[in-house]
Amino acid sequence: MNKIIYLDAAASYLKPDSVIDAETDFLRHGYANAGRGVCARAAAVDNMVLSARARVARFIGAAPHQIVFTSGATDGLNRVCAMLRGMEKPVVAVSDLDHHSARLPWTLRAAQDGAEIVVMELNKNYDIDISKIPRVDVIVITAMSNVLGRAQNVGAIIAAARTKNPNVISIVDAAQYVVHDEIDVRKWNCDFLCFSGHKIGADTGVGVMYIKNPDDFSPDKFGGGMVKRVTDSDIIFNDAPDKFEAGTLPLTQISGMMPAIDCLVQRRPDLNLVKYMYDELAGISGVKIVTERDAALLTFEVERMHVLDFGALVGAGGVCMRVGNMCASWIHSRLGLNSGSARLSVGAYNTMDDARVAVDVIKRVLK
Repeated sequence: MNKIIYLDAAASYLKPDSVIDAETDFLRHGYANAGRGVCARAAAVDNMVLSARARVARFIGAAPHQIVFTSGATDGLNRVCAMLRGMEKPVVAVSDLDHHSARLPWTLRAAQDGAEIVVMELNKNYDIDISKIPRVDVIVITAMSNVLGRAQNVGAIIAAARTKNPNVISIVDAAQYVVHDEIDVRKWNCDFLCFSGHKIGADTGVGVMYIKNPDDFSPDKFGGGMVKRVTDSDIIFNDAPDKFEAGTLPLTQISGMMPAIDCLVQRRPDLNLVKYMYDELAGISGVKIVTERDAALLTFEVERMHVLDFGALVGAGGVCMRVGNMCASWIHSRLGLNSGSARLSVGAYNTMDDARVAVDVIKRVLK
């Protein structure tokens, strides 16, 4: 069978052998539930979760009690919105860079209970305009658009928002950013930050929700493992992060988080591959490149073919890429990409040969 060239890391990152091995070993030799048993095997699982939580905390500059395991960035971003239900009719800043999961929960809340949505201005480079940050109660920041692949100056955006309202709550969607650069939540001074495990080479079904001050918030989900005591009239919750982790955690996926982080820290994607593909496709008639040459990914419009047809033909040539609106409708509308776009994104496992083959296939399809 011909080799498949996978250039869709921005959608989901391929898994290193160390992640596969860790999860397989856990399932075969170490599986038990966490937080519920007293046998040696259950204790070992508890220790594994503690180690994984500590590794994630070091990865983003946090403390272990600030790390909550979720099912992914979408879950985390929806949960943050739910945890802020106590804010009456908040004014919420979003941007056209947002993924659906970052903005839609607030759009729905605006329709349900009167939250006010303010769309932040973008400058000529389609970055959030720091000089025009509005006064709001909540600010949602997409640290890197999955269409444009440009890192936002998250720390400066939050600092600007706090000059207008010192009590503003900041929420960072780091799903794309986390792959390409280091995160230090202390420097950004954000209140919440979410990302998915599968974007960094861990498994699907696990994500991270960072909470700067977890004692200030009440749980949004309820079930086993998150209470100290329950009576007919009272509930005493466990301390953070346990109070935010009702039910059985995605233990197998958590076992793969540590090796995934280790692999990513040792070797991040080589963006010279993106630059090569940019240079090769920039001069082709009928191709309109949307991203900058130094972006973390390559997004473009095909002018003489429907994007779904283009993606199917490129796929038939052995190259996996993303086509559509990338679950980022607002920036597509802003850019006039009404039929969607095509996106090439690389992982640390991709090579220059992969990029060359992809370019050749795309050129044949467009000929």
